Amino acid sequence: MPTLVISIDGAVIKEVQLTKERTTLGRRPYNDIVIENLAVSGEHAVIILADGKVSIEDLRSTNGTYVNGRAVQKQSLLNGDLLDIGRYKIRFLDTVIAEPNTPAAAIKKVLAHISEEVDSDYAKLATPSGFGEISSFASTIQGSLSALPERHAMIRMLSGSLQGKEVPLFKVVTTLGKPGVAIASITQKPHGFVLTQLEGESESLKLNGQIVGPLSVPLLNGDTVELAGSTMRFVVE
Repeated sequence: MPTLVISIDGAVIKEVQLTKERTTLGRRPYNDIVIENLAVSGEHAVIILADGKVSIEDLRSTNGTYVNGRAVQKQSLLNGDLLDIGRYKIRFLDTVIAEPNTPAAAIKKVLAHISEEVDSDYAKLATPSGFGEISSFASTIQGSLSALPERHAMIRMLSGSLQGKEVPLFKVVTTLGKPGVAIASITQKPHGFVLTQLEGESESLKLNGQIVGPLSVPLLNGDTVELAGSTMRFVVE
């Protein structure tokens, strides 16, 4: 179901599922989503759900509505788009629920067990500097890779002890982190890559400066990830 994840100053404050044909955003209390900030107009924008597609329309707001950093009047929304309304950041998520026997559902089932195996598996697979990746999960999901489109993506380490290293994302699940500090996974899905926190304090994993929190969030080319004191960039070539 289409969802808006609303945050300010890096902290997620609300999640809203889009169930109505029109969902209004603004400072006035009669809006469906009330954003109490002077930079937000009384009736700022409206989210339109029609024919399975979602779009946003600016309602002649004073300070404008931005999608991925660009001012828009009306714009179709894609999974992972980032909206700017005043000081608020709103991540648009549009995930498809897979049928029980599909490879994507199998991946989700595997991820559900990762947290139970963190202590034993990550301790074995971590590198001396504390970063490691799990490869065994890919081999346990028969045929799942064949169901995914061919992509050339990687994580490029920007800081920390592994600065300059590139980690290719050719597996179904790639896990990075420091055991006992913070663990996160990057999972390939038919629509792209998603980032999920598996272990650690919520502040230990950030995407483009914002705390990721308990939800899986889509990764876009050029996104910056901060994990356990190291900074890395997600790159699709």
